[in-house]
Amino acid sequence: MKITVAGAGYVGLVTSVCLAELGHEVICIDIQTEKVEKLQEGTSPIYEPELEPLLQRNLIEGRLYFTTNPRYAYTHAEVIFIAVGTPQQEDGTANLDDVYEVVETIAVHIENDVIISTKSTVPVGTNEKIKRIIDSKKLPHLQVDVVSNPEFLREGSAVFDFFYGDRIVIGAENDEIATVIEKIYLPLKIPIIKTDIKSAEMIKYASNAFLATKISFVNEIARMCEKVGANIDDITYGIGKDQRIGPYFLKAGIGYGGSCFPKDIRALMHTSGSLGHHFELLEAVIKVNNRQKSFPVYKAKEILSTLKGRKIAVLGLSFKPGTDDIREAASITIIKELLMEGASVIGYDPIAIKSAKELFGNTIEYTDEITTAIQGADLTIITTDWEQIKQFPLNMYHLYMKEPKIIDGRNCYPLEEVQKYPLLYISIGRPTVMNTLINRL
Repeated sequence: MKITVAGAGYVGLVTSVCLAELGHEVICIDIQTEKVEKLQEGTSPIYEPELEPLLQRNLIEGRLYFTTNPRYAYTHAEVIFIAVGTPQQEDGTANLDDVYEVVETIAVHIENDVIISTKSTVPVGTNEKIKRIIDSKKLPHLQVDVVSNPEFLREGSAVFDFFYGDRIVIGAENDEIATVIEKIYLPLKIPIIKTDIKSAEMIKYASNAFLATKISFVNEIARMCEKVGANIDDITYGIGKDQRIGPYFLKAGIGYGGSCFPKDIRALMHTSGSLGHHFELLEAVIKVNNRQKSFPVYKAKEILSTLKGRKIAVLGLSFKPGTDDIREAASITIIKELLMEGASVIGYDPIAIKSAKELFGNTIEYTDEITTAIQGADLTIITTDWEQIKQFPLNMYHLYMKEPKIIDGRNCYPLEEVQKYPLLYISIGRPTVMNTLINRL
């Protein structure tokens, strides 16, 4: 099938490459000339495991092409996927300017009947407006149908999620149109849910809101565990065995981040408010998450009394492992608060240093070596559970730091392992480990 994907950002690029891998003829269009040139050369502008080899193979085999030319991209497409960003505005609403700009460009360039499938995360009712814009600007004889086909790609495992996802959601006005989109995905053998357009739009928001709620809930339980001396790991294991709850998204830590959860939850709250419904639960979810990000700094001040002039190593800059994305990352909140307290910060990350430099500039130091980060540090704060950190030998903290004091915001190390070493170790919702060799604290 001849497919065009509008937008070479995270979702658009992964979608383009993976659809080409399925055998479709894919054109991906973006307005950024430099990005398109690099992609056409086989260089991905984002870090995502497995993506670049697939990109290069499909370019070589002639199934994938990148362009800035809308006439080339849209004229002969059978299906057009919209995958441009919908960033958060100051009032919490989704900014749909890029979506509508793409829609208007599509409308004046299509020459055949086409299906427009929206992958961008958009509020309920957006696809109805897309249809109205298309119908008002297209050639009168053309038949254009609009479908909601939300994405469920996780950064760091997006290629895997495309090929082995839990479900594919298709919201369409009739089954005939839904079936055309369904055929694109049939080789994946993933369960397909067909529904109306508004329900499909809502499924995306409801999914992210529910997962964020689980995260904030378990972090509230973790705070209670700290006060009563219980172990959150045992608790989440126990409740996760209940099939009604399940084990996923029950990992205590310093909160969620990234480009999806924070943005989508605020957008859902705004939509709810515009309908006259105060979504109190999500309001609490956001409040808990924001507070949780500051937990390591609160603990750091307890341990060191003052942070002024102290060297603090922050291990992990991206919001999660497997990506260079630092949007809404806990590390941002933590570093900003540490700097306000007068601390000297050195940040470690295997991938996301470039992204962090764009935000923090020269206000902190950077390294891609853990030992360099913790060398002579007064305190180490773990903010991302990269495998490199989880596999880092615990005895190295004692060898390199002034005194081995660790605040683990992602519970990277098993407590039974930590107890073998001379460490002050504070994690989330688990008993503090303070071995006798550092009792001078």
